[in-house]
Amino acid sequence: MLQLGQIVTLVVEKPAAGGRMIARVDGQVVLVAGTIPGERVVARVDRLGKGVAYASTQDVEEPSPDRRTGSGDPQCGGCLYAHIGYDRQLALKSLIIADAFARIARLPLPTAVIVAPSPIEGYRMRARLHRRGRRFGFYREGTHDLCDARQTDQLLPATCDVIDRLGADLGPLGDEVDEIDLAENLDASERVVHLRTATPHSPASRAASFSMAGLTGLALSAPGGGCRVVSGSAHVTDRFDVGAGGPIAVRRHVLAFFQGNRFLLRQLVAHVVDQVPVGGAVIDLYAGGGLFAVAAARTGQARVTAVEGDRVAAEDLIVNAAAAEGRMIQARHQSVEAFVRSAPPGADAVIVDPPRTGLSREALDGVIRLRPRRVIYVSCDVATLARDARLIVGNGYEMIRADAFDLFPNTPHVECVVVFDSGH
Repeated sequence: MLQLGQIVTLVVEKPAAGGRMIARVDGQVVLVAGTIPGERVVARVDRLGKGVAYASTQDVEEPSPDRRTGSGDPQCGGCLYAHIGYDRQLALKSLIIADAFARIARLPLPTAVIVAPSPIEGYRMRARLHRRGRRFGFYREGTHDLCDARQTDQLLPATCDVIDRLGADLGPLGDEVDEIDLAENLDASERVVHLRTATPHSPASRAASFSMAGLTGLALSAPGGGCRVVSGSAHVTDRFDVGAGGPIAVRRHVLAFFQGNRFLLRQLVAHVVDQVPVGGAVIDLYAGGGLFAVAAARTGQARVTAVEGDRVAAEDLIVNAAAAEGRMIQARHQSVEAFVRSAPPGADAVIVDPPRTGLSREALDGVIRLRPRRVIYVSCDVATLARDARLIVGNGYEMIRADAFDLFPNTPHVECVVVFDSGH
């Protein structure tokens, strides 16, 4: 058995979900960071788990032709794949998807999944950053150590400039802020920052009025308190075409979840809408601000019931549904579990875009009870997707296609869209 701190030579076999790669020593699995399948590396055992060891690469004896040298910190959030050539990154993600479906779902994919590529610089429209002293940055993987957001290339240079200015001078808010949430729209013409504090606000900060060049809005909140707009607006609005129906507009709050890649957003939405039966009755669960619902109503002429449990996102959903120029969208602020308990069956399609933890068992059972002709499952976590796919197929559905979009370049994460048909 391997020992903590032991130095071992490894030949890397294949990728594992989460960013590490799989190697073996005398049959024992080693999950090693900072390498590529096919490489021979010298690694140090950093941690021991049940039947598995975790190691970090110390030296690459036989590098892959796909290895590249980056200027950034490879352990900084968003950079775990930065040492891998981009085409190989896409190929590895395709393998990870296939492995999850074979190992967890025990299902073959309809075809090999081609991962749609993204530009790797400036793609990110949403981020949370943490404060140390007079600077904000991302955490290094598995730590609370800070690294510079600019060197990851995820954010636009102008966005990094704003972050640097905030770190240098928060005006009357002083040292109370320890985290920020950032949101900007597709063309970065609107940019909002939400300031978080770990303690209740002082009288000075509660009365603060503060603005900064490069921001269209600034908001502030503390534990137990609501979100207060300090200046401008707490919302940004994305406007884009998704097909013959013309442009759509979707408003979103700085604290609301949203698909974060500006370069693949249109393509992802268009793909999901293409899977919706034209003119059909659609239920959009975990609808957020209504991104898929508004596009399906506009382009697919669908009659959509959109359900969102989060209060902030549901407020955006209600506004976006009402502004959809008379399109047929019914917005519901309700948990998915509560909705599926009482909703009548008969929808032509159900779209689900759950959090990383996937569908709760109650939500999944409810979707099955609704017996839609089609289930369109959008997921940022292939393991929970594969888990849920096994149960969907086990209840009489057939997986007819699987596609993927690289919303998170230079990371092991990938967005999947899987379509299931009932066959009747």
